Amino acid sequence: MKWFQALQQQLSQHKYAINAKNLGDHAVYAWTNLGYWTPETESYPQACCQLADQLAHAVALNSKDKLLDLGCGQGASLLNWQNKYKIQDISAVDVQAKCIAFLQENLNSKIKLYCASFLNLKNIFPTAYFDVVLCIDAAYHSNLNSFLNAIHEVLNSKGRLGFHYLMLSEKWQQLSHFEQQKYRYLLKSADIKIQNLENQKNTEKIISNCGFADIQIIDLSEQVLHGFSQYIKAADTQLTSLDNIKIQMTARLCEKLFKDGLIQYVQISAHKNVCT
Repeated sequence: MKWFQALQQQLSQHKYAINAKNLGDHAVYAWTNLGYWTPETESYPQACCQLADQLAHAVALNSKDKLLDLGCGQGASLLNWQNKYKIQDISAVDVQAKCIAFLQENLNSKIKLYCASFLNLKNIFPTAYFDVVLCIDAAYHSNLNSFLNAIHEVLNSKGRLGFHYLMLSEKWQQLSHFEQQKYRYLLKSADIKIQNLENQKNTEKIISNCGFADIQIIDLSEQVLHGFSQYIKAADTQLTSLDNIKIQMTARLCEKLFKDGLIQYVQISAHKNVCT
């Protein structure tokens, strides 16, 4: 019956749960993102840290900032903000109750931890408190308008935002309705709704209409999508568990998105518009 108990445990995990050890991170507070891969990248944790640092640099993160980390996962990003950027005031939100419970029990720090949806931030933080909100490799599971409106309410008047999202390329409109539908079902399997995605012009318009300015969008498709898929391919992970099947499916989706060039993985940074 051990196999049945193991299967039950796997199925009871949150849909975003990833076994970081199977990806190559054996740390207690592990990374779980797609990573930013360069020819010099030597490991999965290094790639993940590089993705976080790219976002931090985009918003000029500094030690005086009051920071909100959305999707903190198993805690690696929190330690990164503390140790590398010397951030003293950190709050973190994740929808995975198991991750938050683990961090609350084991992470000996002053970090304030909350298990909640990104879209209910006002219920947790009633005032516009934060200088910076960062969301590493997770926001694209949410509607962009809803995500931005939730963040706008908790950022102070000079607040900065950095996150990753998916964006339709100009080639998307050339697809037939049938081909677009195939992509709709493909992304749905990864809990991504194609109707939430727009081209760059419309994405910028949405961000602006939600009260943000100085918008910068950088295409990281090669470094993230292609990089992660190549790492998993080189690792030659065997399909011996549900964890590994999830990882392999993610890698194959990443490579398809990169090769087809219809959907881009982008880094977005912006400032709260002082007029809003």
